Amino acid sequence: MRQLLQSIAICCLLTLVISAPASASFTSFVNGVRAEAGRAGVSEDVLDRAFRGISPDREVLEKLNRQSEFTLTVGQYLGKTVSDARVTMGREKYREYKRVLDAIESRFGVDGNVVLAIWGMESNFGDRLGDFNVIRSLTTLAYEGRRRDFFRKELITALGILNRGHIAPERMTGSWAGAMGHTQFMPSSFRAYSADYDGDGRHDIWNNVPDALASTANYLKRHGWRHGETWGYEVRLPRGFNYKLEGRGHARTLAEWSRLGVGRAAGGHFPRPSDKAWLELPGGANGPAFLMLPNFRVILTYNNAVLYGLGVGHLADRIVGGGPLAHEFSPDERALTGDQVIELQTRLARLGYDVGDADGKAGPQTMNAVKIYQQRAGLPADGFPSYSVLESLRAGR
Repeated sequence: MRQLLQSIAICCLLTLVISAPASASFTSFVNGVRAEAGRAGVSEDVLDRAFRGISPDREVLEKLNRQSEFTLTVGQYLGKTVSDARVTMGREKYREYKRVLDAIESRFGVDGNVVLAIWGMESNFGDRLGDFNVIRSLTTLAYEGRRRDFFRKELITALGILNRGHIAPERMTGSWAGAMGHTQFMPSSFRAYSADYDGDGRHDIWNNVPDALASTANYLKRHGWRHGETWGYEVRLPRGFNYKLEGRGHARTLAEWSRLGVGRAAGGHFPRPSDKAWLELPGGANGPAFLMLPNFRVILTYNNAVLYGLGVGHLADRIVGGGPLAHEFSPDERALTGDQVIELQTRLARLGYDVGDADGKAGPQTMNAVKIYQQRAGLPADGFPSYSVLESLRAGR
């Protein structure tokens, strides 16, 4: 027993010795941040409250390093983000905040249903705001994360927000990555675009829903939102369509798309034939097709992922009475795991196709390589890295 206790004591002592330099290093880092923030005008009182008892948050680093092995198909993603329950809640919120949304639309020129859709996508209309201490999260990421300079700047900005009295340090909560409030602004976006809807002098995106909605509208306005125009259209493609025309590099007017046989899935004419749009096939040739308009680019500035933008646009349409997509996604298509994408990239590279790095991420180079392979294999050349393409590669076709 005595030997056991001695061993435990030695282990504890070693732990203290090993952790002491790390603790001292963290303290030194925090002191450096305090000095920088102080030079930017943040008061000592705010700094004391913000950093009181602070330590690295291991859960933040776990979330940073955690990689999901399985991903959702496009159909599964939209089924989750634009669920019937979320649509119903969105319509309820539209009725509840109609007066506020009308005032915001009048002030900023951004359609209220789109603002609501972003609220729904970002926090499920306030149900998931995040309960991480933003200062602690940003400090952890600036100290140990992969994008330390970025998070250090966000941390200094967050301290400035506290200094201006928009929120108390103890109540500045958000996601593990530092996104805050009902519509999940990073501190730099808060500083640049947050708005005071009710004129109380505070931009409170945490507890004041009208402030959060106005801030989102201001963000979209400042990024070029076109009032009264939609984000895009679900379309039907003619038989034998040339899939080489898919992508942002092949934008043309809606009138030109019409002449190519592309029409609205819901029927009817395009209201502004001179508007330019590009074709997106988020689920490949077997899924719905969309012509994306300038407002879709604006949505992507909020989150530069086509599926996110599609989720926002489709939810916005559903909130004001739009129906489900006319063309369902293929139930047979499976989402590739990261390892399967690497396998697909590796097999393509062995055949001489340029996929860039075999990193498990299907970027533009990989999609272009898939498209060329599909053309040579006699498959619909949509560039979509699907399971059926991987099976074709495995079969040596």
